[in-house]
Amino acid sequence: MPSTTDLLDSLRASEGGSTLTELLTRHPDIARRTAQRMIAKLIESGQVTAQGEGRARRYFAAGAQAGTGMPTARADGFPPSIPLSADSQDILAYVDQPPEARKPVGYQRDFLDAYRPNETWYLSESLRRQLHRMGRTADVDEPAGTYSRAILNRLLIDLSWASSLLEGNTYSRLDTRELIEHGKAARGKAAIETQMILNHKTAIELLVENIDSAEFNRYTLMNLHSALAENLLPNPADEGRVRQHAVEIGKSVYRPLSTPQQIDDALDALLEKANRIRDPFEQSFFMMVHLPYLQPFADINKRTSRLAANLPLFRANLCPLTFLDVPEQAYSRAILGVYELTRVELLRDLYVWAYERSTQEYLAIRQELAEPDPLRLAWRDLVKRTVREVVTHPELDPLSCVRRSVAEHVPQEDQPNVQALIVEELRRLHEGVLARYGLRPSEFMAWKAVHGH
Repeated sequence: MPSTTDLLDSLRASEGGSTLTELLTRHPDIARRTAQRMIAKLIESGQVTAQGEGRARRYFAAGAQAGTGMPTARADGFPPSIPLSADSQDILAYVDQPPEARKPVGYQRDFLDAYRPNETWYLSESLRRQLHRMGRTADVDEPAGTYSRAILNRLLIDLSWASSLLEGNTYSRLDTRELIEHGKAARGKAAIETQMILNHKTAIELLVENIDSAEFNRYTLMNLHSALAENLLPNPADEGRVRQHAVEIGKSVYRPLSTPQQIDDALDALLEKANRIRDPFEQSFFMMVHLPYLQPFADINKRTSRLAANLPLFRANLCPLTFLDVPEQAYSRAILGVYELTRVELLRDLYVWAYERSTQEYLAIRQELAEPDPLRLAWRDLVKRTVREVVTHPELDPLSCVRRSVAEHVPQEDQPNVQALIVEELRRLHEGVLARYGLRPSEFMAWKAVHGH
């Protein structure tokens, strides 16, 4: 039976604290009144603090910076809701060391040269299938950009706000909406914050309006950077221009290229490879990885990469990647893994989680009810049996169980699709769907404890 210690551990691991409802979701075996008594004791002993009233009341482990979303008890900066692979945990263990304990490293051209479009994959086939399934819209067969134009008003607010937030901007979503829709700057905000939001708006409009001709070439990239950088750089000549000087990355031992000719050559190679990638998600993620790593501009490289990552999604009429609710600490550490280790696993895990979070926001404004998936319908019973088998045997490797079940029951030509379908069901598993698989909360929690889902 979960104890007071379990509740305290959850609060320590929770970015921004937790409401009572959120705690009960994580500990379904605790009755509401019991949880209330436990929390009261923790507050009385000084181990927990509280903010707010009623249902909005949030609880924080003592030492967490209430109101800032920065608990000191969790060093990795990743909220527990973002599933991380073992490889990602290894990257975190490295980048969470103090800078003096990490090995100084320069730009590794081999990292880019080793990537072969449509042969090398940062996103596995099963992940790409999941992303396509999540992001599919009713406009998938329409001309390029149909969907992004249809949701443009909402997109301008969400993406401008969330991407700016990752840069430390303090505008709220409501402030952003007032600025974008009515031109009304928020009171008490620095001019640089207002400029950053407006620049995002201009850059997103640039992509959407030119979607028919936009591709990953110098013209698109330079103009995208120029829009994002307007009035924000010490030297206006650096807007939309390959940098002419060395730069340093704060809190990192990574040193990017400093010679303009080397930067130019690497940028040409990067764009040439990006343009040849056929899958929109792989193409999107490739830009998220390699553009910040190269640092082709004097500043505003990460912002440029986040918008560039949306170009393939806009073109394919997929849901956008808005970065809603992505924690800045998590994003920074994922990028550090690329800078210092040329490892993409941590950024990949964050990308998949962030995309699912983005699509959830847009489900309500999709213009159709989803048609039943014929594959899911045909293999409904097998999916349920396999999910149940995996969860009730936490000692076994989940992927091996899935492969064995699919190999025994599914014709060879359908095996990759059915396997991807089951993996997706496992990844989405939560307390609200357990009855569908004949599972008890205790079985699910035992499985999560082993596999960290």
